Amino acid sequence: MKNLQFGSQCVRAARDTKTTRPHQLPIYATSSFAFDDLPEGMAVFSGEQAGHLYSRFGNPTIDAVAEKIAQLEMHGSGEEGHGLFCSSGMSAISTLCLGLLQPGDAILTQPNLYGGTDELFRKVLQPLGFEVILADLSDLNAVAKALEQHAAIRMVYFETPANPTLSCVDIKAVSALAHSHQAIAVADNTFATPYLQQPLLLGADYVVHSTTKYLNGHGNSTAGAIVGRDKEAMQERVFPALKLIGTNGSPFEAWLLNNGMKTLELRMERHCQNAVKVAEWLTQQPQVSRVNYPGLPDHPDHQLARRQMRHFGGVVSFELKGGLHAGRQFVEGLQLCTLAPTMGDVDTLVMHPATMSHLKVPVEQRQAAGISDGLIRLSVGIEASNDILSDLERGVSRI
Repeated sequence: MKNLQFGSQCVRAARDTKTTRPHQLPIYATSSFAFDDLPEGMAVFSGEQAGHLYSRFGNPTIDAVAEKIAQLEMHGSGEEGHGLFCSSGMSAISTLCLGLLQPGDAILTQPNLYGGTDELFRKVLQPLGFEVILADLSDLNAVAKALEQHAAIRMVYFETPANPTLSCVDIKAVSALAHSHQAIAVADNTFATPYLQQPLLLGADYVVHSTTKYLNGHGNSTAGAIVGRDKEAMQERVFPALKLIGTNGSPFEAWLLNNGMKTLELRMERHCQNAVKVAEWLTQQPQVSRVNYPGLPDHPDHQLARRQMRHFGGVVSFELKGGLHAGRQFVEGLQLCTLAPTMGDVDTLVMHPATMSHLKVPVEQRQAAGISDGLIRLSVGIEASNDILSDLERGVSRI
């Protein structure tokens, strides 16, 4: 358009001068998408023609990354998964629950959940009319009994490995039990990532991720993801919940996540290698009464983890004999490891669950689940293993 006034020319969008395909995924930093004419807009809005409308409904950067995560979860199967990108791991969980469940439905889950998920279930979903039932999901008899006694259970939700006790759930067996009672099985795969574990290929119906953690890996993005096998349910129930509640992620977060995922395999290999060395070292320390890591042969879920995981993960937790005081002394002696309420970054992170991630979990439930005042969680990074061990030595020597 020619002969515009200066101010109008300022407002006009710059012309896209792209002539060849970009090597990297672009950031589509636009809230909405324009149509060539009204018939095109009508066709896209009605669903007769594929197209983007508004970034809360979908965006090329977001859609590309959601599809990539779905491909990783289904990798090697020849089957198709369907992904959605959310603003956080918690928004992924809440979107899935609100999209698939109705008031009066019950969720069967484990008492040793991540503290934020436990709070979501107790403080948000329960007041809305959703029942939450706790059972030891590593005990298949307990799972079967709960399903038989509570006909309202429509979802079995589990973390494996669990945060922060590293206990594992038999994905195939628990999913089969859920299906036998017309319930869906949902796995939080944040700790393992699809490189180490693929719950959908073991029978789970949906997977959720806090992509903030290992999938991104660099601590510079907060986002989440949902992947499901049922295309119709994802399109007709889960996506409307995301769209209408507004739990979608942003294009920039998706772009950061895409960059992080490029090195996922390399990072996870190093995380796991270092975690094994750290776990074995901790078992030799007199200040430590227990080490939780499924890679240790004496871990109660070692054989199960061997069956359903490629490696044993990058998170280790351990019990200090001196409780909270010992934990404080340990953390104050560290120089390399960082005290931070997250995990999955390339650097080693330490956290005290009882006063941080699980502070709002009822004390009796927390302690019964093995999350005591002396429990320390380590997200083992990709630094040189000797440097990590030297720093841990500084920590335990302070106790």
